[in-house]
Amino acid sequence: MTAYDPNNIFARILRGEIPSTRVYEDDETLAFMDIMPRSDGHLLVIPKTPCRNVLDASPDQLEAVIRTVKKLAIAAKAAFDAEGVTIQQFNEAAGGQEVFHLHFHVLPRHEGVALRAPGQMGDMAAIATHAEKIRAAL
Repeated sequence: MTAYDPNNIFARILRGEIPSTRVYEDDETLAFMDIMPRSDGHLLVIPKTPCRNVLDASPDQLEAVIRTVKKLAIAAKAAFDAEGVTIQQFNEAAGGQEVFHLHFHVLPRHEGVALRAPGQMGDMAAIATHAEKIRAAL
């Protein structure tokens, strides 16, 4: 397996080298808004410790992250009066992973509303507003 790259974008976000819109943080995890949101309220949850993905994550890392994923999924669903939540997680390039630091996508969903196309930068003011809504729901 390929070694963890400590200069990946999420590691740099954790070190404060790249700005992010943080929504929630505890001793083990960080949740922040996706800058290319596929739905309003799209956020990411990562462990604070290095691991590429589920394939090399420790049981403790997985437990901490999934606990935070659940907390944020409930808050995002409430914040956006969503009817459901999509949770996505990708492993290795062939599995669709683009950033090689374990992360889960949490996307509030509404019946009949398609996800936006991937790779489109979001409006940062709207993203900040969405983050506030989620924080309030926590």
